[in-house]
Amino acid sequence: MAGTLYIISAPSGAGKTSLVNALVERVPGMVLSVSHTTRPQRPGETHGQHYCFVDAEQFQRMAERSEFLEYAQVFGNRYGTARAQVEAQLRCGNDVILEIDWQGAQQVRDAMPEAISIFILPPSLEELERRLRARGQDSDEVIQRRMREAVNEMSHYREYDYLVVNEYFDEALEELVSIVQARRLRYAAQKEQLRDILDNLLS
Repeated sequence: MAGTLYIISAPSGAGKTSLVNALVERVPGMVLSVSHTTRPQRPGETHGQHYCFVDAEQFQRMAERSEFLEYAQVFGNRYGTARAQVEAQLRCGNDVILEIDWQGAQQVRDAMPEAISIFILPPSLEELERRLRARGQDSDEVIQRRMREAVNEMSHYREYDYLVVNEYFDEALEELVSIVQARRLRYAAQKEQLRDILDNLLS
């Protein structure tokens, strides 16, 4: 049985990356897709683990050969999800998470309409701004830009199958786990695994 493709989106500061990492650690058979990017490799990052780092020419060749499920330019750098890597994981029966924005989500839905999409929301704009400031990484100007981008990102929530509010981390994580577990319990996923039990019950 092939795995399920999950799209998870959220505005910056909503806690998406922490939730996704916890979900992958908690749920067996779930993997996070590693994006290709043209941005420089940062200290502490590992090629193939954090990103697949490629130059602009290689990225463009991959795009021209339609090797990406989705790709976009963000702050002058390009990011893309390699189709072959995702499809290989799904064929192995793994569930795959794409941590992408709403524009990438639209591209993936066009290519793979069976994908399940989840949008993670902050409990309020005030809390979102507090979390962004608590990082201590950005200037006031950058934070205000991120807040404007967040409102635009969140306006696309209607395009998603599930909404999760990350007010309390543990509760939000449990809701994500529940979505995955419910998906795995559907008939199409269970019929092969339960074949012997069903045959015995109905004999």
